[in-house]
Amino acid sequence: MSRSDKRIIISGGGTGGHIFPAIAIADALKELQPDVEILFVGAIGKMEMEKVPAAGYKIIGIPVRGLQRRLSIENVWLPFRLLASLLKAWKIIRKFKPDAVVGVGGYASGPILGVAAMQGIPTLIQEQNSYAGITNRLLAKKVHKIAVAYPGMNKFFPTEKIILCGNPVRKDIQNLEGKRNEATTFFGLNALKTTVLVTGGSLGALTINESIEKLLPRLASLDIQMIWQCGKNYFPKAEIYLEEFSNSGIRIYPFITRMDLAYAIADLVVSRAGALAISELCVAAKPAILIPSPNVAEDHQTHNALALVKENAAVILKDAEARGKLSYTIIELVNNDVELKNLSANIRKMAFEDAAGTIANEILMIAAEKNRK
Repeated sequence: MSRSDKRIIISGGGTGGHIFPAIAIADALKELQPDVEILFVGAIGKMEMEKVPAAGYKIIGIPVRGLQRRLSIENVWLPFRLLASLLKAWKIIRKFKPDAVVGVGGYASGPILGVAAMQGIPTLIQEQNSYAGITNRLLAKKVHKIAVAYPGMNKFFPTEKIILCGNPVRKDIQNLEGKRNEATTFFGLNALKTTVLVTGGSLGALTINESIEKLLPRLASLDIQMIWQCGKNYFPKAEIYLEEFSNSGIRIYPFITRMDLAYAIADLVVSRAGALAISELCVAAKPAILIPSPNVAEDHQTHNALALVKENAAVILKDAEARGKLSYTIIELVNNDVELKNLSANIRKMAFEDAAGTIANEILMIAAEKNRK
């Protein structure tokens, strides 16, 4: 095989916030160099093992797991899983012979990037949050480039390695122009009414769900529409509300397959503050109430949200106060057109154009350096 073809490994996953940007990077690589060969490496049993093949890419799983915060027998096996993962990573790299290795966060990134760095293979990590994770901080000295989504990340990483480019988002969300009518038909809503989109991520968020549950009767009485992604675990309970509010412009889903249409019709979004969610909100220029999850490492969702709040680009509610304040905050905002427009204009300023293309170009550049040596 001609080595003009590039071979790239993309590692990581665990959540949609890692997986969808990784797929966006892979798609951008294919656009820039159609003959590039891409292999994903993920954690066995995690959602990337399903989502990546569905996007048309090959993936290999390794048995890595994270440290459980509660007492668990799983923690006893952690060193053995790590050793097995490092051995598997070494075998994957030896067989695939990558020109560059990319880490997007998640359990699988550490072993693959660590082995690649030891072998002198060009490496790039993508830090999605405004507060860097411990794995990326540890890898920073070894990797060649670090793609970041927020300014000021030199407090975590060497300045000379940083590329400020934002987080990759799906292409369908980058262009919402003219989709409102399509969204109206898709969701069965009224294009002229105010619409609130509520999402706690692909799995839903209990605090948000319970807060919205209390709000539904009042929303119906105010003639405000809602698209509510509650997650598959909460959906059986939410189905009760489907019967009661189906004629009131309340739409409840375990998972929204067309997020581009949901953003297109939304006048206000209630969301967790994961890196992907915030990047999508910036690109879509949607006013948002952010409720950071308290259950993530190093409280990075709060840091993400505050980066927007200080630019008057979003409203933040603590998880602990959401049940008491979310209802009031939503109604106050939907009745304040001036504030909605200000939030939209300010969050739009924080969007990055074509983050995936920028990262893909950097990957190909460091891969080319390897071949010149």
